[in-house]
Amino acid sequence: MMSNTFYNEILTDHNLHPGHKHDLPDANLVLEGVNPSCGDDIWLKLKVENDEIVDGAFVGDGCAISQVSADMMLDLIIGKKKDEALKLAEIFLRMIKGSVSDEELDELEEASILKDIAHMPARVKCAVLGWHTMEELLGDGEDEE
Repeated sequence: MMSNTFYNEILTDHNLHPGHKHDLPDANLVLEGVNPSCGDDIWLKLKVENDEIVDGAFVGDGCAISQVSADMMLDLIIGKKKDEALKLAEIFLRMIKGSVSDEELDELEEASILKDIAHMPARVKCAVLGWHTMEELLGDGEDEE
């Protein structure tokens, strides 16, 4: 179990120094995600080639949880096939609902520290915004193969 200090350090680092919060002019998949209840608004930008997410970024504004979660998500999905990214999203969303195994939690790497958001209902929509946006963005062509 991670200590609260470690948890806070990871969140603070992603919030102050997000690795993926920038424009991505050559993105070929772009979608806006909005959480109307609190005003979080992100544009998720992915560059997908041969069914693989080769690069990704986001821009927009929102609370620390929405921004950190989107940044962690991009850490996880860049370099993955679309179906792998969608599987990670499904695991993340089940984690937020409190129904995930320890093995699945390990697959989420740093993003697993957001599991306690499940106990903060007002923050759940913030944490899942980027993940839902990614699911919507990648899900459109999911059954074409």
